[in-house]
Amino acid sequence: MRSGRKYFIYDVFTEDRLAGNPLAVVVEANGLNTASMQAIAREFNLSETAFVLPPKTPTHKAKVRIFTPDYEMPFAGHPTVGTAIALTEMAQDSDLAGIFVLEENIGLVRCAVNKIGNSLFAEFDLPKLPEPLPLAASSDAVAAALGLSPHEIGFENHRVSLWSAGVPYITVPVADTKVAARVRFDNEAWFTFSPRKSDSAVASAYVYCRETVGHDNAFHARMIVPGSPSYEDPATGSAAAAFAGAIMQFDKPTDGVSRFWIEQGIEMGRPSKIRLELDVAGGNLVAARIGGHAVRVAEGAIFA
Repeated sequence: MRSGRKYFIYDVFTEDRLAGNPLAVVVEANGLNTASMQAIAREFNLSETAFVLPPKTPTHKAKVRIFTPDYEMPFAGHPTVGTAIALTEMAQDSDLAGIFVLEENIGLVRCAVNKIGNSLFAEFDLPKLPEPLPLAASSDAVAAALGLSPHEIGFENHRVSLWSAGVPYITVPVADTKVAARVRFDNEAWFTFSPRKSDSAVASAYVYCRETVGHDNAFHARMIVPGSPSYEDPATGSAAAAFAGAIMQFDKPTDGVSRFWIEQGIEMGRPSKIRLELDVAGGNLVAARIGGHAVRVAEGAIFA
C-alpha cells in the first residue's frame, strides 16, 4: 500500500485545541491537479483546506493554494497563518524566528513566525490593502436579512459598508454583544442585495460591535457565509483584513502603528482571537498585518 499524502489539522487563531478555526494542510500536494484539490477539500469539508506546493521562485517557502469545499480562494487568513506555522514546525524551527514568503493566488504573502508563550504565533503582511466597494443596500434591508431591527444597526459613527482586501465583506456594526448574539441569517433576503464576487459567491456578512467578552479585545465579531445552507465561520482573517478599511474610515487611527485584538467564534463555542495591526502615515493606511496562534490537533495521510 502506498504511503499517501501527509496532512495536518490545525486549530487557527487560538492557543487551545478544539477552539478557533480548523484547517487542513496537505503538505505533499505536488502532482495534484485543481479538480483533485477541490475533491480533497470537499472530503475534509472544513471551511478551507490549504495545499502546499513547490514555490515558483526558489527563495520563497512554498506555493499555497486554498480551497473551500466548493471553490478556490485567492487568499484567506486562517489558512495562511496555519500553513505558515505548519511549515515552521515541519522544519523544526519552532524555537527560532522565521520570516519567509508564501506564493498565493492573490500574490506574494510575507509571513513571520515566532514562539509566543507555549505555541507558535504567525503574522502576515496583507498582500492587498482594503478598498471600499459600492453597496446599494439600505441599513434597513441589511437589518432585515440579519433578523434585527433597524435601530440595532450602527453605533457611534459606524455604518454598514462594503470592503475587500481580496475577498469582499459587508461590514455591519451593531449595538452590542447581545444584538450580535441574536443575529438570524436570512439567505434569501441577503441574496437580494449582496454583490457577487467573480466566482459567483455572494459577499459575506461581518457583524461587529465594540463591546467585547474579553477585556483585552477591541472588537467582537461574527462572520456568516451565505449559501445553501449558510454557515458561520469561527475566525476569519480575510474579513479582519477587509474590516481594516472600516476602522480607517470610521475610527481614523492616528499616525503610527495601531493594534487591535478581534474576538470571534464565541457564539459557536469556538472562541478565537485575531490580531490586526495598522500602519498609518499621513492619515492613510500604508500597511497592515494579520496575526494569530495555531495548534496542531491531528495528522495523517490521505490516499488521493
